[in-house]
Amino acid sequence: MATLPPAEARLLNRTASPARPHRRHRGLMLSLLVVVALPVLVSTLYLWAFARPQFASNTGFVIRQEETGSASQVLGGLTQVLGMQGGGNSDLLFEFIQSQDIVQRVQREIDLVGHYARTWPRDPVFSIRPAATIEDLSAFWKRMVRITYDKSSGVIMVEVRARDPDFARTVARQVVAQSEAMINTLNAAARRDSMANAQADLDAALVQLREAREALVAFQARTQILDPQADIQGRMGVLGNLQQQLAQALVDYDLLIQTAEGNDPRLRQLERRIAVIEDRITQERRSFAAQDVTVDNTDYPTLLAQYEGLRVDVQFAEENYRAALTALIAARTNAERQQLYLATFIEPTLAERAEYPRRALLVGLTGFFALMLWSVLALVYYSLRDRG
Repeated sequence: MATLPPAEARLLNRTASPARPHRRHRGLMLSLLVVVALPVLVSTLYLWAFARPQFASNTGFVIRQEETGSASQVLGGLTQVLGMQGGGNSDLLFEFIQSQDIVQRVQREIDLVGHYARTWPRDPVFSIRPAATIEDLSAFWKRMVRITYDKSSGVIMVEVRARDPDFARTVARQVVAQSEAMINTLNAAARRDSMANAQADLDAALVQLREAREALVAFQARTQILDPQADIQGRMGVLGNLQQQLAQALVDYDLLIQTAEGNDPRLRQLERRIAVIEDRITQERRSFAAQDVTVDNTDYPTLLAQYEGLRVDVQFAEENYRAALTALIAARTNAERQQLYLATFIEPTLAERAEYPRRALLVGLTGFFALMLWSVLALVYYSLRDRG
């Protein structure tokens, strides 16, 4: 077996010195304990030692619009114009449940502060101060009342958390009750608006109809002609009768001239009769374009134009009045029924076990985010150290 040179033998026989942690390693481990282990330990201790159990009550509802009957369809679908749509009101209800208004209403019915302040200051994270303001209570309400809203279907799901299951269900019932009250307020406002608008339209249409009829009556009194068309037809009847008499006189004259002599007095009488009838016919025809038909020097064409204009105004006012009256009847019919209503498809539930706080989940999330934060800080530190 070959022997190694003394220098190489000394290198092989030299053992590696034991690894010793440097200051940066100790700092890294300390930061891991402070940033990750300590928050996890504190959250675990708090959740299992101080946090009180919370019971959840769930409810679900949606705004529905009452279907109108056939009577409204007969009225020309006016209820679709006067009615409200449920889609936009779901958005209003969603905002209302998160508002300070509903918190004040529920606080007046049940003592929210007294219930959620029972564990103060033992459980400050999930409790509220006994002397909390309405703003504090509203912020705490958004933590204890979770709302889920599906815009496509309009379904609203509400989860209420409380210290005991009965109180949680009571708060959930108050949410439903106050939501129904808000819907009833919307219905009442819509009824008042629709009735007021329909009544105002009817009053305006009635005034228009009265003025149109008064104008027509004033025209008839001024001209002393009830109906110019009937008056013209009467004059046309007189003219037709005169033309028949003229035709008969001409026939009699033609028959007599064939048998009578030139100095026959009957011929002169017929000639005078024919002349008189022709003159009367000429005067009747002139009267149609005369300027003295009425007391204000109006001719028949102008008279007819004025009369037709007034008659059209009366007809339009009558149609407008009928439409306004129909709209008022439709508004009164809609006011007698509740067009919007809250359909509660999940009644407030009564919990049998506490589901909150979810300790394992909260501790896991705390550890995860703390570890992520520590990793980012460590990477930033070593990046700056290497570049420095």
